[in-house]
Amino acid sequence: MNKSIYVGLSTGKTLHLIITLGLVVLTGRAFNADAQTETMLHSFIGYPTDDGRDPSAKLVQGRDGNFYGTTYLGGSSSVGSVFRITPSGTSTTLYSFAGYPIDGDGPGAELVQGSDGNFYGTTYYGGTGVYCNGSGCGTVFRISPSGSYTTLYFFANSSNSGSNPWGLVQGHDGSFYGTTEFGGANNAGTVFRVSPGGTHTNLYSFGSHPADGARPYAGLVQGSDGNFYGTTYFGGASTNCSIGCGTVFQISPSGTYTTLYSFGSSPTDGYGPFAGLAQGSDGNFYGTTYYGGASTNCSGGCGTVFRIGPNGTYTNLYSFVGPPNDGYYPSAAPMQGSDGNFYGTTENGGTNNAGIVFRISPSGNYTIVYSFIGSANDGRTPDAGLVQGRDGSFYGTTTAGGTNNYGTVFRLTVPLNPAPYPINQITGVQLSGTNIVFNIPSIAAEIYQLQVSSSMNPTNWVNVPGVSVTNSIGALLTLTNFGGALQPQGFYRFDITP
Repeated sequence: MNKSIYVGLSTGKTLHLIITLGLVVLTGRAFNADAQTETMLHSFIGYPTDDGRDPSAKLVQGRDGNFYGTTYLGGSSSVGSVFRITPSGTSTTLYSFAGYPIDGDGPGAELVQGSDGNFYGTTYYGGTGVYCNGSGCGTVFRISPSGSYTTLYFFANSSNSGSNPWGLVQGHDGSFYGTTEFGGANNAGTVFRVSPGGTHTNLYSFGSHPADGARPYAGLVQGSDGNFYGTTYFGGASTNCSIGCGTVFQISPSGTYTTLYSFGSSPTDGYGPFAGLAQGSDGNFYGTTYYGGASTNCSGGCGTVFRIGPNGTYTNLYSFVGPPNDGYYPSAAPMQGSDGNFYGTTENGGTNNAGIVFRISPSGNYTIVYSFIGSANDGRTPDAGLVQGRDGSFYGTTTAGGTNNYGTVFRLTVPLNPAPYPINQITGVQLSGTNIVFNIPSIAAEIYQLQVSSSMNPTNWVNVPGVSVTNSIGALLTLTNFGGALQPQGFYRFDITP
């Protein structure tokens, strides 16, 4: 039996838009709702083309619907690139880095789209700094969606400037915040702030071991309380590691620093967090450690997934088991999907020992979603985390595999269960220019067809051509009625089958 849900638009402003604007359709796309479907969207080529290779950073979906990312190597100078890829797989190199001493080298962290529409990022090497093994100490850069590029800051590996940065996050104040692995007062890394114009401030220098962390290998996340949260790979109070097993820390925008947790406190605890954190809808932070956990199948332990509250309350949610059936060595933070579960990757393990995608609930219920094949038709070694696209699918990169074994971009479509809450209720209606945008959490395998009527008379409902999703995967759907409708008054509803 079909089900319908309604929304009416009848204000004077909306009336004007609906009367004067023509209708352009958005075609829905079909999904396999019975099982996950993995698609290799792009296989990197590398030298001698300007295509990149070895992408090690998470993608970000821009406001234009395309995905933007970086490759650690490749490009015309073989020291990395910035690329754009459409959801269907058309890839474009936007910029090839030139390296030391004039440009960045080795962009190993994800981009962030700023409030101005440009993308901001870091390179691990490059720039003008001469005290970083002759390769430069890293940079902060800005790039437009069309490829217009500017270097904003060159790190120098001094007491006031860190070196070898690991990505950015834009704070509520409009500035960008990040970490460096080295440099600062103790040469153990820093937390820094940089303005959109390139003004740099060192907020904190790591290295007061054993109470303090050292050498952060990942960027920051700003919590709902306004503070920033992150991890360090070394340091902390534990004596189970020679220079500490790593920490979780909190730092305010002004630089007030607190160590929330020191890893390595027990044989089953994780240690060595390579990745940053993701804040869940419950207010807690979720992350991974590269080593540690209860399993003895991997050297140093196979890694863990953990939860930690803003007050430091820590829970080990899962210990990876490793070969032959499970993943091991996660190097990226999990992300929360629209179904409330967290999705992440491990570099190794799975059926083909080429890495996996996993799902874990906030309480620790764990499932392997996909095992990479590692062939010419599939990726291997997913170092980076995932991003959920507006279509509900997950997008990511692998550092190896593909046609040339230089890495891939992939799309993974997973039926989401349970469905997002609230189910089958319109959760958002807004005008975007001349368009009307509807948001609705869906149930996997159901068909969502937008309908319009000039009145609430049930006999007058008409399908809006093309504005539908067939066999949805259970994600939050965003459907656009381009240009509105032609009726003098518009009432909208979704007709849902079955």
